[in-house]
Amino acid sequence: MAPLSQRLGYGPDDRLLIISAAGLGGCHAMNEGVYASLRDGLATTGTLLVPCPWSREAAARFRGEDVGIALTLNAEFELYRWGPITQVPSLLDGNGGMPSTVSDVWDHADLDEVRRECRAQIERAILWGFDVTHLDSHLDVLSVRPEFFDVYLELAVEFGLPARLISTDARRQLGFPVEDLVAAEGVVTPDRVMRIAPGAMGRYRRIEALLDSLEPGVTELQLQPAADLPELRSLTADWGSRVEDLLHLRDNAELRTHIQRSGIKLIGYRELRRLQRSETGRR
Repeated sequence: MAPLSQRLGYGPDDRLLIISAAGLGGCHAMNEGVYASLRDGLATTGTLLVPCPWSREAAARFRGEDVGIALTLNAEFELYRWGPITQVPSLLDGNGGMPSTVSDVWDHADLDEVRRECRAQIERAILWGFDVTHLDSHLDVLSVRPEFFDVYLELAVEFGLPARLISTDARRQLGFPVEDLVAAEGVVTPDRVMRIAPGAMGRYRRIEALLDSLEPGVTELQLQPAADLPELRSLTADWGSRVEDLLHLRDNAELRTHIQRSGIKLIGYRELRRLQRSETGRR
């Protein structure tokens, strides 16, 4: 099969970049940051956390942006909780919501309940009016264990959606061939995924270094933009890096110029979804 960039209609040496704004629905400050990054900034896609309390506000403000679903089985904040949208006892902990840790999900979740909950999250987003462009796995809980990855892949096939894999370096440690599995099912995924660790400051220089080392093909860079509101500061210690992500995606003219001068082409997940559905014969 030809490389992904050429199947998308680009040249073999083209460097294509998806800039993803994660956290839509997480809280009001995250909704502000993600939509600002998509509408006024450099972000080309976002991801929605359907079970979170502010997802309904995100739906009410949706204007057709490129938005995927971050399938959510965890509520990782100590004092800010959310629960599943279906009746799935194995996805509840003792603190009033979904498990706070990934290992808790892996140890206790019933796979049929995982499948039911994840399918319901996609269906609810569609019911709310989102034109869902792709799937992601919040905290990678579905991406790194083969039995959970089977559910993830099954849903990507069922809904005809591209799926984000874990970061490129981490894939080598999995012990099962995720790239071969998605290719065998006709599911499209970026060639590479890059992230900057939450809480890491000096993010512009890190982003700049990633851009300078960008290889031909399709790369995704995932950031977490959010507005600097008291709400954000109260719920997470890494609020500063989220605010910095918004600054760079929306207001950093130097970053915009750097991308333009480098010849990098920005794309979203709609192009990948269109390709996947054309190759699999799905409308």
